[in-house]
Amino acid sequence: QVQVMESGGGLVEVGGSLRLSCAASLSIFNIDDMDWYRQAPGNQRELVASIRRDGSTVYADSVKGRFTISRDNVESTVYLQMNSLKPEDTAVYYCRVVSLIPRKIYWGQGTQVTVSS
Repeated sequence: QVQVMESGGGLVEVGGSLRLSCAASLSIFNIDDMDWYRQAPGNQRELVASIRRDGSTVYADSVKGRFTISRDNVESTVYLQMNSLKPEDTAVYYCRVVSLIPRKIYWGQGTQVTVSS
């Protein structure tokens, strides 16, 4: 059973920073994309940032310049450094991992991020 576990969420003031971590129980050699999504109450889940096997990254326009995604290719871990946080960043943040063989998608349970104004 593949496990994906997020950590690092919490309560932070506007303008503050948080670093999310996500560890997957998969060999790094079998991981393609590692992504962060978020879902705020009443909203659909949306892509925040993605990092591919080759290291290329994609960001939502709303977080460009503030968030940075990175991955540890030894520990099968992905990080999301979040700076200059805004109230609209408040959401449950989910990690998504895509395996190569078989081609499957795994989700974590989510971690709450709350930005207080």
